[in-house]
Amino acid sequence: MAFDGHRIRLSLPSSFELLDLVQALSDRLSAIAGLDEDATHWISVAVRESVINAIKHGNREDETKHVTVDFVLEPRDQPRCLVVEVSDEGEGFDPEAIANPLEPENILKSSGRGIFFMRSFMDDVSMERRPGGGMSVRMCKKLAS
Repeated sequence: MAFDGHRIRLSLPSSFELLDLVQALSDRLSAIAGLDEDATHWISVAVRESVINAIKHGNREDETKHVTVDFVLEPRDQPRCLVVEVSDEGEGFDPEAIANPLEPENILKSSGRGIFFMRSFMDDVSMERRPGGGMSVRMCKKLAS
């Protein structure tokens, strides 16, 4: 884990064993940023879903591949946004090809809601393929001024 005063970076093996650590850190940083209990909970759900997707779908649970989670308060001098960026080392995917979980044929499926949750609970979500391979999901939750 690295910390430079406004950024915390975790580099984790692709294992579900450390999900609780990521969630605890997300909860603590949300509280430090001044977010209320409800916002903290929903951020935690979005972060957890993103890390699960990176482990399961991105890295295909290959423990030799890593998931990187960055927590950043931006801008540094007077933070207005808690940014969480989750990156994997997998093959990547086309975010536009993800099925809508609200469509009738998908309603009863047990998976496929992670990206929907991220977009629902965060103020801004973007996804892109990383130049060296893998995907990066960047989520922002605006802070009260």
